[in-house]
Parts: sequence; structure tokens; C-alpha cells
Amino acid sequence: MRAVAARVTRADVTVGGEVVGAITEPGLLVLLGIHVDDDAAKAAAMARKLHELRVLRDEESCATANAPLLVVSQFTLYGDTKKGRRPSWTRAARPEVAEPLVDAVVAELRGRGATVATGRFGAMMAVSSVNDGPFTVLVEV
Repeated sequence: MRAVAARVTRADVTVGGEVVGAITEPGLLVLLGIHVDDDAAKAAAMARKLHELRVLRDEESCATANAPLLVVSQFTLYGDTKKGRRPSWTRAARPEVAEPLVDAVVAELRGRGATVATGRFGAMMAVSSVNDGPFTVLVEV
């Protein structure tokens, strides 16, 4: 499982002109990719890592600062560009596997007390954010 986590002052995701998820205060925008070999244990580990990652101002985490997260599924994080000019998607989990694992990460975050907004799985989404820093890290479990 792989995520790009960006410290933001605000972020939102729009589908068809409708805002489907937003955070309006400092927190994390998380672009989440699911690998073909991922499972529920990795979803729980990713949620824990994202919630406790000390990348907010003053080395706080979403857990300690009670900061929100916007989680957006993004299968393209597993695009392989080593050969040729067209990415290969063979390492990205198929939608029927990926969607429940994205949902599991979100559920685990909420179970930990986090405020979580989401995109819409499989939709063409427009993601907008104001990066704080900028501060962006790659998180893998």
C-alpha cells in the first residue's frame, strides 16, 4: 500500500461539479494506492501510520492535533514507468479488491477518532489543495 501525504491548509475533491469531500482546516491530503498484494492488515497499518505521522506544524500528527484527513483513491500510484513511454498498471489492485481496502483505511482512521473526508472511488475527480510548506511525503506499508 502506498500513499502520497501532503500537509495542506485546505483541500477538496469534486465530481461532476459537486464537492464530495473537503477539509477546511490544516490537515493531510492523502492520495492512496492499493497494490495487488495488499490486505486488511496493511490497511490497518496504513491508517495507523497516516494518523500518527508527525508531519504537521510543530511535529504534530493528525492524532495529536485532531487534524482532518482527505483520503482520495489513486490507482496510478502503482503505475510502472521503467519501460517505454506508457505506464503499466499490473501492480495496482483491481477495483473489486482496491475499493474495500480504501474503505478499510478510512474506517480504521474513523475508528481511531479521526475526521476523514473522501473522494468517490472510481470517479473522475478534480482534487484541489493548498499545500502547506510545501510538505509532501511518500508513505508505504
